[in-house]
Amino acid sequence: MNIGFIGLGLMGCRMADNLLKSGNQLYVYNRSIEKAKSLIEKGATVEISPAEVAKNVSIIFTMLSEPDVVKEAAFGNNGFIEKMQPGSLWVDCSTVNPSFTKKVAEKAKMKGIRFIDAPVAGTTIPAEKGELTFYIGGDPDDVEECRPLLEIMGKKIIYMGENGKGTSMKMVINLLLAQAMVTFSEGMALGESLGISKEKLLDILPGSPVVAPFISAKKEKIIKEDFEPEFPLKWMLKDCRLASTTGYENDIYLYLTNTVKEIYQHAVKRGFGEKDFSSVYKFLTTKGNL
Repeated sequence: MNIGFIGLGLMGCRMADNLLKSGNQLYVYNRSIEKAKSLIEKGATVEISPAEVAKNVSIIFTMLSEPDVVKEAAFGNNGFIEKMQPGSLWVDCSTVNPSFTKKVAEKAKMKGIRFIDAPVAGTTIPAEKGELTFYIGGDPDDVEECRPLLEIMGKKIIYMGENGKGTSMKMVINLLLAQAMVTFSEGMALGESLGISKEKLLDILPGSPVVAPFISAKKEKIIKEDFEPEFPLKWMLKDCRLASTTGYENDIYLYLTNTVKEIYQHAVKRGFGEKDFSSVYKFLTTKGNL
């Protein structure tokens, strides 16, 4: 099958690789061609623009950083929407806000393009193993048509409802991830200030009823203070901003989210933006950062 894939960052390159390994012909685009090299070596065709990708395929996956980047790839100069054949399918795996998803779904529909929002839960390791979770919004028939490809990249395909519902669920999940990581890090900061060793705290807290289960997967990073990014902190800040905006759009004030957003903002200013979001622990436990 001829498949287009646009956006080859930490997650996208691994997702695209799994599609390629499954025998599909892949046409890819990324603003930095460096990130496409490993896929090219395995047989993918790199194109010079999103529009060129669309000329060869009937389905395009996008895995991009933020709404403006998605909008530019789809509707900007050399965007792919104008070159897609009517009836083609666009699957957006990006983490964006629900109101944005609904707008682009409507714009795609006006061009005769079917649209699915399919953001993913999971970091680089599940992406590499094809073990992501997809939260899906869109027409059920379109979802079933796309399911075999989603199952190459993920182990769970959860249908949430119409367009925007997949993005909505992902926003809730990332809001909770952002808050839980800060809460845990603040608890660590207090414990260490009271003379409890980091090692003792990490032996007791992860896996206990008071700590989010995903923290166990971050334990080694905190012990070694090796914050090689699985999910860069700057993108968690972006998701907090989008959640805050969505709260205002729906007349819900997200008190904790807005506070946590400011913590991640300070961490970015202190140079943690490119590190894994678990590095907020290091930010909160280093004197002079706040």
